[in-house]
Amino acid sequence: MDQKRLKQKLDETVESCVNYVGVDLNTASRELLTVVSGITPAIANNIIAYRDQQGAFQDRQALLKVAKLGPKAFEQAAGFLRIRDGKQPLDNTAVHPESYRVVQAIATDLQLPLTQAPQLAERLKTTDLKRYVTDTIGEPTLRDIIRELEKPGRDPRAQFTYATFQDGINDIGDLNIGMELEGVVTNVANFGAFVDIGVHQDGLVHVSQLADRFVSDPKQIVKVGQVVKVRVLEVNEQLKRISLSMRSTNGSETTVSRRPEKSATKPASKTAPKPATLDDLKSKFKKV
Repeated sequence: MDQKRLKQKLDETVESCVNYVGVDLNTASRELLTVVSGITPAIANNIIAYRDQQGAFQDRQALLKVAKLGPKAFEQAAGFLRIRDGKQPLDNTAVHPESYRVVQAIATDLQLPLTQAPQLAERLKTTDLKRYVTDTIGEPTLRDIIRELEKPGRDPRAQFTYATFQDGINDIGDLNIGMELEGVVTNVANFGAFVDIGVHQDGLVHVSQLADRFVSDPKQIVKVGQVVKVRVLEVNEQLKRISLSMRSTNGSETTVSRRPEKSATKPASKTAPKPATLDDLKSKFKKV
């Protein structure tokens, strides 16, 4: 594998995650700050130096006091940097500073403070947003602002779940055939899926055991990170192999219709004619 391309893809993935979730401006490390859009390693060093000298940032506008962080970098980075318990409540959201003015105008019209962001978002759902549309802020942007105000400061990522391993099952020797366990898929191959069941050795669910029906592609059934229920089919401690199944235990086997077999008994043959006697032959000659 091309190591240079691998590093590039990893860096892109980390950057997209950080920019999606956002980072705390007052606690983020230099390495974390450098993956924020618009922040170079030099600017990240200057942000750390500013925090050490001036203390925690109280609002996003203070970023403009950081050396080498100009208006362009501020425009790119401000929406991804969060400030908790600062002077401006909107600094703890993904709302960009350029939209603060319109949000403040809406809050004033609805007679609600910005500190009550969830209530403000709820009221906005029944408000005509077109009256707040400007040349720089359209209705789609306003709807994005509403969604952000509904849960300010919260992690937008889905809740992470992992398998609940059964108590007392810590080693391959603790497994018994027929045990039903919870596990998490660690890898998917053409021949099946590997599942971590908490015994320091992943078990294999063969493609034939992934479902009660025929499976041509395991990726259509499971994916990495998915929590699944499995049943132990076979355990080989010497080879450290564990065979698992995801098929139901009460599923009926598929029956194949067959043609009725022919009877082994031969049909009765017709009665053979009796051989002609001498008297029979004489009578035939008399007729002739």
